[in-house]
Amino acid sequence: MTDHTHEPGCTLCELPVEGSDVTDDNGNRFCCVGCRDVYDALGDVEDVAPEDVRRQRADDESRAVPDDHESTYLEVDGMHCATCEAFIESAALRTEGVSNADSSYVTDTVRIDHDPDAVSQPDLREAISGLGYSAYDREDAFMRRKADNWMMGRIIVGVLMGMMVMMQYLLIIYPTYFGGLFYDQRTYEFFSQALASDLATPFYLMIGALTTIVLGVTGKPILQGAYVATKTRSPNMDLLVTIAAVSAYLYSTLSIAVGGDHIYYDVTVAIIVIVSVGNYYESTIKDRATERLSDLTAVQIDEARRVRPGGNHEDVAVGDLEPDDRVLVRAGERIPVDGEVVDGEVAVDEAVVTGESLPVGKTPGDPVVGGSLVTDGAVTIRVGEDATSSLDRVTELVWDLQSSSHGIQKLADKLATIFVPLVLVLSVVVTSVYLLTGAGVAGALLVGLTVLIVSCPCALGLATPLAVAAGIRDALERSIVVFDDTVFERIRDADTVVFDKTGTLTTGEMTVVETDLPADVLERAARLEGRSAHPIGQAIAAERPVADGGAVEPAAAADASAGEEPTADGIEEFESYRNGVAGTVDGEDVLVGHPDLFREQGWTMPDELADRIAGRRETGRVPVAVGRDGVAEGMIVVGDELRDGWSETLASIAETGTDVVVLTGDDARAAERFRAEPSVDRVFAGVPPEGKAETVERLKRTGRTVMVGDGTNDAPALAAADLGIALGGGTAMAADAADVALVDDEIDSVDTVFELARAADRRVKGNIGWAFCYNGIAIPLAVTGLLNPLFAALAMGASSLLVVTNSSRSLLED
Repeated sequence: MTDHTHEPGCTLCELPVEGSDVTDDNGNRFCCVGCRDVYDALGDVEDVAPEDVRRQRADDESRAVPDDHESTYLEVDGMHCATCEAFIESAALRTEGVSNADSSYVTDTVRIDHDPDAVSQPDLREAISGLGYSAYDREDAFMRRKADNWMMGRIIVGVLMGMMVMMQYLLIIYPTYFGGLFYDQRTYEFFSQALASDLATPFYLMIGALTTIVLGVTGKPILQGAYVATKTRSPNMDLLVTIAAVSAYLYSTLSIAVGGDHIYYDVTVAIIVIVSVGNYYESTIKDRATERLSDLTAVQIDEARRVRPGGNHEDVAVGDLEPDDRVLVRAGERIPVDGEVVDGEVAVDEAVVTGESLPVGKTPGDPVVGGSLVTDGAVTIRVGEDATSSLDRVTELVWDLQSSSHGIQKLADKLATIFVPLVLVLSVVVTSVYLLTGAGVAGALLVGLTVLIVSCPCALGLATPLAVAAGIRDALERSIVVFDDTVFERIRDADTVVFDKTGTLTTGEMTVVETDLPADVLERAARLEGRSAHPIGQAIAAERPVADGGAVEPAAAADASAGEEPTADGIEEFESYRNGVAGTVDGEDVLVGHPDLFREQGWTMPDELADRIAGRRETGRVPVAVGRDGVAEGMIVVGDELRDGWSETLASIAETGTDVVVLTGDDARAAERFRAEPSVDRVFAGVPPEGKAETVERLKRTGRTVMVGDGTNDAPALAAADLGIALGGGTAMAADAADVALVDDEIDSVDTVFELARAADRRVKGNIGWAFCYNGIAIPLAVTGLLNPLFAALAMGASSLLVVTNSSRSLLED
């Protein structure tokens, strides 16, 4: 393995390594054993240095962000392809004071690194909005609603104006074109004479005015997409749709100007409305499934209780905290920033940040991470050097991974780079040939227009979004929510599936899994633990029979702890320790806790019981000793149980030749059971959130990687993976970072996700195949002059209808 020089910090995840002596044979330092194990296993993949593995743009070095620049995130309405991403980035980079810009149409977000003294956030919003998009702060709910209303308004205008246009065609123009097939002779002659009289021009102008509204208002996003494609020289479907719609519009307008009677405004209206409604349908499904990260970080802390000289405290904004400040945190509150305990002994739940499923005891001198929850007692911490929170770093990492990674370009847009130029060239060539062979200008232009119209990719443009919509619909019926509409393009064949342990392969809930006690001792221990706020204590308290009235609320502990008289639950005295509880229950002294607590209190601990407790601890569970009247009598084992069907799910995935990896923040003992599982290829334990994301990044270099997780600590890894799947019981942040959420919280739904993805892929290819088959027949007919624009529009509509009908079928019927 190559020895790389690196900046101070963990070689894998770059977290601080102060206080850690974990190194490898090459002198690389790590923040924990988990990161070292990952680096040992994956650090030399393709002989890539650690800094090169991280997600970067190819030109990152030339676009380095200066230290005095800040990042601004803007939500941008109107982005719907990779061409838009490139256009917005290039325009942002031309703005003075901007050092870097990354956009993603998948999340409708652009991140701009800029000098706040040179360019303000309003200036950035104006610069992006000036391109024809609508840019606003990602937390501006009013602007988001306004943008949604504008989108709906454009569709309503298009449908209403389009209906008025088509009504004239259906009642007057089409019957006249087709001869007396629809009306009796007298009515037919009336309309024919009217269209041949001086009344025809005002009538046509009225239809033209309505069509102009449809084209300019409803078709604005399509026209804008065509403009962007032209500016970036990247042909897309919007360009071809625009050419067909505008060509029919201009031909009809010129026809009116020279006194002709062939107008094809109906073609313009049909093209714009069909494509706009399809795009809106796709957009609403995406918006319904996707929530902004800014709405999902409720666990972040805005204020802190700073201890002033003399012992008083004041509430201050977390951003105002300085290194070495003292902060008081009480039971049930989250620690605002990383730091060190200076006073108090408490249990801290760090699962939201580290993924560690078991609460961790903290005493003076122990480090604590921002975002972790104090479960009992109160503690004073000294603010760390950076005055930052690990939870905030996790949140920022998710934003970085999602916003800087480009969206996957739609298959239709990829095909458009070839299809659009071919159609344009074909139309020009056909028109030129007809002119050279003696056809009139009007006739030649009409044939060229027909080629453009019949080639209009409504079916091709709808093929992907409607198949994706069908996949999202079928997924919802199975309690699976697809957050990212590119999932079915990206899933293909996974090379590696990474499973988080806690909350994914296990339930994530602390419960009593084993007892070895007399029934009366267990009942007394449960009553005593009813006074504790510790998660392990609450799991034991749940063992108390309901008939006894249940456990006393933890809040009552403070009032009863010093009492001499028995309370309603029979407890005369109660004392809470860092590693257990003690009290007098029904006149008997009861002690529940770690074996060390028994030794500290001078209670007898039989060697045989101590050995059994040590054996249970090796399985990753938490054994708790229980005794009365000075002697330990047995134990209660607490842990989070494995989910039903976890082994079958892993085996099913492994059978396809996919590697299965288990990744956890727990220590190696808690993950030992998975090492013996035949379907598991690798197990990485003790890995922090940043390390999880880096592990996924390294696995991606060996092939397509899927991450399955549930907690906030999994969010960076879910965002970093080629595909992230979050179980529904997890946190909102994890669901937002993922591409798929399993609402039913059943792990076997992972198989269903892959089945739906493969079926959606088949449906997309089937739709596109039909679209090209249609073009393969219709274009030659148009070239030979056997179609006119009217029949071309009807054929285009029939093709689109077939795609819509095909997409309405259940995917899993395929």
